Amino acid sequence: MATNTLKQLNVIGQSVWLDSIRRAHIQSGELKKLIDDDGISGETANPSIFEKAIAGSPDYDDAIAALARAGKSSLEIYETLAIQDVQMACDVFRSVYDATNGADGFVSIEVNPKLANDTQGTIEEAKRFFRAVNRPNVMIKIPGTQAGVPAIEECLYAGLNINITLLFSIAAHEQVAWAYVRALERRAAEGKPIDRVASVASFFVSRIDTLADKLIADKMKNATDVALKAKLESLGGKTAIANAKLAY
Repeated sequence: MATNTLKQLNVIGQSVWLDSIRRAHIQSGELKKLIDDDGISGETANPSIFEKAIAGSPDYDDAIAALARAGKSSLEIYETLAIQDVQMACDVFRSVYDATNGADGFVSIEVNPKLANDTQGTIEEAKRFFRAVNRPNVMIKIPGTQAGVPAIEECLYAGLNINITLLFSIAAHEQVAWAYVRALERRAAEGKPIDRVASVASFFVSRIDTLADKLIADKMKNATDVALKAKLESLGGKTAIANAKLAY
């Protein structure tokens, strides 16, 4: 049996994804090493992660300068750098994608958060990113907002791989799961392939505990009953996991 904890997770059917991306990490071979040594099977990114990578390192300075000289806007520069990184990461993960017959080895890139309440804008940007990256193992991240759900269904119906993010509740999780089912049923009814239309639901955990634990701590401050205080203390760090288990 594998002694590496991350590889042990692989053995029991869990896929561990890296919630980070950085150009030097890809180009230096560090990402490939994580795949080979630790069984990392996917990677995800968002504008916040890219901001930390771009602003927190000199990795992108030359590329930014060249794009600026070419007259590109700040948004165009960001998108160019992000797409390039995701393309390179997809190429590194391609062996995982092929070995698992398309079950793993994905890299995610997120649509502009400003489109969270814009269904049509989300659809258009998701399709544009999917074409621009041009890799079978890219996933486009779309938030599971009220406007995002129909966009998710339409993009899956169009054959895009979708990572559904910003999910906090069981009801939201169920809603996007049915959007996935509807999209595939529509494709199947038209004789379109469904075996390589992949999707994951990114159910948030830590942010729920951040809020829940604060509420618990506030109640503990005002609790005078010893038994109640002990009960409240025992609930710390457990709310989000319980919520995720119910969603699963």
